[in-house]
Amino acid sequence: MSTSDHHPPIAPISPGKRSISLPVLGFILASLLLAFVLAVLTGLNLNREQQFMGQFLLQEAETLVRAFEAGARASMMMDSANGNLATLVTETAREKNVAYILILDEQGQTIASAGQPPDRAHLPAGATILETDTPQVRFLTSPAGQRIYEIAKEFNPLTMMPQRMGMMSRWQNWCGNSPGNSSSDCRQIIYLGLYTESFDAARKEDIKQSLLLLGILFLLSSGGLYALLLANKSRAAKEALENMELYTNNVINSMPAGLISLDPEQRIVTANRAALTIFGYSEADLRGKSMTQLDEAGAGALSALLRSDRELIEQPLNCLSRNGESIPLKVSASQLRDREGRLRGRVLILRDQREIKAMEEALERSRRHAALGRMAAGVAHEIRNPLGTLRGFAQYFSRSAKEDPQAKEYAELMVGEVDRLNRTVSALLQFSRPREPEYAQIDLLRMAEKSLTFIQEEADSQGIALELQLAAPDLRLYADPDLLQQVLFNLLQNSLAATDSGGRIVLGGQEMADMIQLWVEDSGKGLSQEEQAKMFDPFYTTRKDGTGLGLSLVQQIIEQHQGHIEVVSEPGQGCRIIIMLPRRKEQS
Repeated sequence: MSTSDHHPPIAPISPGKRSISLPVLGFILASLLLAFVLAVLTGLNLNREQQFMGQFLLQEAETLVRAFEAGARASMMMDSANGNLATLVTETAREKNVAYILILDEQGQTIASAGQPPDRAHLPAGATILETDTPQVRFLTSPAGQRIYEIAKEFNPLTMMPQRMGMMSRWQNWCGNSPGNSSSDCRQIIYLGLYTESFDAARKEDIKQSLLLLGILFLLSSGGLYALLLANKSRAAKEALENMELYTNNVINSMPAGLISLDPEQRIVTANRAALTIFGYSEADLRGKSMTQLDEAGAGALSALLRSDRELIEQPLNCLSRNGESIPLKVSASQLRDREGRLRGRVLILRDQREIKAMEEALERSRRHAALGRMAAGVAHEIRNPLGTLRGFAQYFSRSAKEDPQAKEYAELMVGEVDRLNRTVSALLQFSRPREPEYAQIDLLRMAEKSLTFIQEEADSQGIALELQLAAPDLRLYADPDLLQQVLFNLLQNSLAATDSGGRIVLGGQEMADMIQLWVEDSGKGLSQEEQAKMFDPFYTTRKDGTGLGLSLVQQIIEQHQGHIEVVSEPGQGCRIIIMLPRRKEQS
């Protein structure tokens, strides 16, 4: 049996270079963009803190400078010497955030000092400071490694009240100048350094938090990327599994042999297309059922065969299909085990032997035909010559027995029987020494009409209707006209003999791809399976006057044309004989 609807298997996907998927690339770009935004915001925040720190320290330093100027004015009003200013500087320098205070005059002489000011060489030039009203600020580092914010500006206690001339003389006396000197001759510079430790600690804390946020973002991004990669990998693995499953299903369903997988309880798990065709069931009907439940499918024989745990190789077995047809099979069975060696089920391979059996029968029939042909050639040669002599004597006696009617009847009977024997011998000779076909283009319509004309008179006398069914009137075939005419005539004669009065015989033909299909169908008594198996054997006939060589010759001629014959018949339902001939191109 040939399986149909085969599909080419899908090739499995082979692993190769994998490109980054769009979701993964998008996630990476989004993470990088978020990290960039976080870094920019952190930089802006630190810059804003730096500006805020500078403004705050500048305000604090100016506040302290104004406090010193106020203390200096108070000292001048009390006619006090510089001692009060020195005491104020010393006490102020004890503040935790004050690094140093240094007040110098124009000549660089120290007026008051507290803390640990930097070396004079590293101080901003006093002349530059006195030239502008804007205080000069800078950041520097102490020998101990602490960062210091320094402000340098002119120190002038009279800034707030220059109209009080009495204070100028006191300022001059306080500066040590003579009364005749102007106040501009007594200019002083204050250097005030403030520690930025608290701001630096806050800045470090902000940087630490930003780094922590960046680390959390990195961890979240890494986790998200890993999860996305896992999902992508899982999706790719799922697609690969689906493709592999599709590939496996296609391969299994394309197998010409039937395949059935069973679980440990011998319940059917899967069955491929060939197995379903063999038994005539759908997959839904078979899945989940045990072998013993499928009596109509011959499962009883299979389940009995599978009772032993041993593996089977090409075990011959006859099973019944759903419609009751006996199917010769060869069964192979193997066990399915997991890694631990536990039995997980069995796999059955069912090879349909109907085609092989038909081929074996055809080969055997050909061997018998060959042997019979050799024998027939010898017998026909030995019989034909005596038959000619007997026919001559019978005709002689027929002419000599004019006065004896009974002798004449016997003589004519002898001639008829000799002629029948001669036809049989001629058929034997044709069967034993078939001639090679002489191919020519045939008009099937004309040949079919001619064939029906041969039996028209006999069909009319028996009350049998003849019908011609050609798919196209211009149907052409390249074959031997005489041999094909003999095939159609023999088939029509058999149908005529098998059909009762009131029946009908149909001769038809149609074009099928690269084949031409001809058929002869009758409404006669039909053929049993046993009769169909023997109908092409030489000398097998169910007719009293038949030789049993007609269908053998038909088969021989069709095989000479590389065609084949199919028989569709049931007892009491008529018979349909189909001839399939290859379409040939006319040779030049």
